[in-house]
Amino acid sequence: MKGFFAVLFILIGMTAQGQQKGNWVLSNVNVVDIENDSLLTAKDVFIKGGAILSILPHKNTKYKSFAIVDGTGKYLIPGLWDNHVHFGGGDSLLEENKNLLPLYLAHGITAVRDAAADISPAVLQWRKELSEGKLLGPRIFTSGPKIEGINSIWIGDIEIGDEAGLGKAIDSLKKLEVDFIKITDNTLKPDLYLKAVQLARSNNWPVSGHIPYALTMKQVADAGLTTIEHMGYLLKAGADEVISNLYSKGFLQGREVMPLALAVFDTAKALATYRYLATKGTGIVPTLLISSITSNFDNSNHWNDSYLKYLGTGLKNTYWWRIKRAAGDNADAIEMRHRVFEATASLIPLVVQSGMTIMAGTDAGYLNSFVYPGLGLHLELELLVKYGLTPAQALKASILNGPSYFKLSNNYGKVEAGFAADLLLLDENPLKNISATQKIHAVMKSGNLFSRQQLDQILNEVQIAATNSKFKPITQ
Repeated sequence: MKGFFAVLFILIGMTAQGQQKGNWVLSNVNVVDIENDSLLTAKDVFIKGGAILSILPHKNTKYKSFAIVDGTGKYLIPGLWDNHVHFGGGDSLLEENKNLLPLYLAHGITAVRDAAADISPAVLQWRKELSEGKLLGPRIFTSGPKIEGINSIWIGDIEIGDEAGLGKAIDSLKKLEVDFIKITDNTLKPDLYLKAVQLARSNNWPVSGHIPYALTMKQVADAGLTTIEHMGYLLKAGADEVISNLYSKGFLQGREVMPLALAVFDTAKALATYRYLATKGTGIVPTLLISSITSNFDNSNHWNDSYLKYLGTGLKNTYWWRIKRAAGDNADAIEMRHRVFEATASLIPLVVQSGMTIMAGTDAGYLNSFVYPGLGLHLELELLVKYGLTPAQALKASILNGPSYFKLSNNYGKVEAGFAADLLLLDENPLKNISATQKIHAVMKSGNLFSRQQLDQILNEVQIAATNSKFKPITQ
């Protein structure tokens, strides 16, 4: 692993040295205007000091000392953001998680939103080292450990049982200087959940969460929740009051919620709820990919996926948790999984109609079987388009809405003068075909340029590091 990062530092040094000699101009490139779903053709994009200096017509001679990158026939977009990832699996998997950082960057992902796990001290340290240029990978925005109830199933969270515990949790997260707050609902009492959202928002954090079934969407939006994580909760919104009432009174169990939501779903009520959420600024991170994969465990086998070569054995072993849980499902439960996924994914046009903000995120990382860090976001974008977004809307969900979540829209997400030089040079136009995001010619992070050859070298080093895992594979 040490040799791996030594090679990457050499690459960084090479590009940094090139910058000192003259910085960069991406010459004769097509600039993709995601916000307006259009192209600016034949442009020269000048990069200096890690930021975009200017965008001028091709062959402008204003800056003569810049190193030229030929962008003829290429398409330039801002770097991608994966707005829901996890680093975790315990301290024994620290190196395997760290190995994911260059993997993200090699796939054009220049920022990730880490939505909590059990190795937060390491993630916070990586965040610092990445910002200082000491590590190669995406920018990290992290929640640190998430807030949960007492005796939660999750490892590494902050468990609270009363308001005093909540206050201490918020104080501890302040000291960690986390970027947002994540709250989940395994054992957290609904009333304490709402107070946690309110207290976090009063401290000016964005708040991400799973939603207790005993609460309505209106209640969590009124409390100030910024993003709902996972699309299934929006299916519940079509029968919100009925389900919350039955669940809070003990007449409904967790596995019964989705079948009931399907049976009594009311499109008009759902749209009204989504519109209310939009007015309150509550967005959705659909994570369609994880739902698609887990709903189809019965008819797909991913153990032969070539991408597994980039993951250490320890991380791959964590995949068995979800696989074993699904293995106990009978034919009716399997059919219900399929129906729930199709129903939730098909709500995407309704969400667009409502005006809710959609953020593209994958749930990639440990536990979440075959949702691959790096590649996963490209597949998530494809699913978002398949179920109703235009390519431009899907790109916006990643590239524009990610920075907006952290009020960084003046720094990231656009190819404009003054914005960070986190960029992706593509061989094809992603506005015509969203799969073009995978046709990567070069990646730029903080003004450091990585050619296709260098990206391939990074991938090769990631693969080598993954094969050196100290763990033995679990096969059943």
